Amino acid sequence: MRAGLLTRLLPTWRQPARIVVLGFAAAAAFGTLLLALPASTEGDDAAGPVTALFTAVSALCVTGLIVVDTPEYWSTFGELVILGLIQLGGLGIMTTASLLGLLVSRRFGLRMRLTAQTETKALDLGDVRRVVRGVITVSLLMELVVAIVLTVRFATGYGYDLGRAIYHGVFHAISAFNNAGFALYTDSLMPFATDPWICVPVILAMTAGGLGFPVWIELWRHRRRHVRWSMHTKLTLVTSAVLLVVGVVAITAAEWNNPETLGGFGVGGKLMAGVFHGAMPRTAGFNSVDVGEMESGTLLVNCILMFIGGGSAGTAGGIKVTTFVLLAFVIYSEVKGEPSTHAFGRKIPVLVQRQALTVALLSVGAVMLGTLALLTLTPFRLEQVLFETVSAFATVGLSTGITAEVGTAGHLLLALLMFLGRVGPITLASALALRDRSRRYELPEERPIVG
Repeated sequence: MRAGLLTRLLPTWRQPARIVVLGFAAAAAFGTLLLALPASTEGDDAAGPVTALFTAVSALCVTGLIVVDTPEYWSTFGELVILGLIQLGGLGIMTTASLLGLLVSRRFGLRMRLTAQTETKALDLGDVRRVVRGVITVSLLMELVVAIVLTVRFATGYGYDLGRAIYHGVFHAISAFNNAGFALYTDSLMPFATDPWICVPVILAMTAGGLGFPVWIELWRHRRRHVRWSMHTKLTLVTSAVLLVVGVVAITAAEWNNPETLGGFGVGGKLMAGVFHGAMPRTAGFNSVDVGEMESGTLLVNCILMFIGGGSAGTAGGIKVTTFVLLAFVIYSEVKGEPSTHAFGRKIPVLVQRQALTVALLSVGAVMLGTLALLTLTPFRLEQVLFETVSAFATVGLSTGITAEVGTAGHLLLALLMFLGRVGPITLASALALRDRSRRYELPEERPIVG
């Protein structure tokens, strides 16, 4: 019998949330120290502590919000530090979430309940190696493919020399796959708004990273027999596709005649930019038009998509599409008067429904408190502040342009929201799933009036 690797290394594995939070906090502190070095900036002065901290947290949490102009302020060394934090954050998120998901599934799996096994419930060395190796392989392979396409386009379409083309191709491929949204251009990807050879690879990379490692593994293993896909994979794929279509249609229609966004393009350019911005809120953070000039209704649609986010155990943020769609099924069952909730021929446990509700409501609370605090600290309008708060908590990185102007207190608040939004849903969901208490007695039942 092999002792679990994580159990041997850290006795606190029974509290995985603590390990995840401390790990990300340590990485953020190290990144802050590197970005605070004089070598990280273009000028002679080193970055201030708040600027270094905000940028490090934004990169590690794969958000993309910035308080300084990335290509103008940071040196090549600083950009490489940011890129390293993005890669570390993306790999860490997928690996951590996948391992915690495996731990949860083992603890509550039918096989474990039916077989009399004496092995530990903790992850063993083979599991850890397999998950880590799989995450790294999938990530690097997808990033490589996108980097090659972007490099060729930069070199042939824009006259970049080979070194610059490779650097820009690799940087934006890693940033896109990890849903980070950092760009080497002052106005993000606005210079390429109508170029499908730049926009489409970025969209595909963002979507791939946002689906999550467990989904990709299952798609590969059962690529010829989709009927064997798990409920999680089906929920993630179907909901992601529906939200993508809804986002593209809603944003394209709302901005079609807006001269400050899509209105200045031809039909092809409008469609390209519309598709790009329909995909970005979930949750990459690149923009090909000026988000600050979008209609109020469009900003609200973006907020909804950002809050929902992408797939679990992926690089996307938000409450995750599975949380959102599970609650939708719960509402549907309640409206129909069904005694239980079902999806894709399976019954959804009451425990999972409660976990989804807890994650969603706590996330709403975090966004509301953050919005209220930022409204108090800044002079900006509600729609701007709400957009910024949701973008930070959902680790998206889109902005109406106020990030650099919210002041030191606002920057620290947004950094906290990014950190909470990145590690919060992962650790909260796993902690709720792993807490298995039984009551020795029940109190008398009474129904309060609802509604």
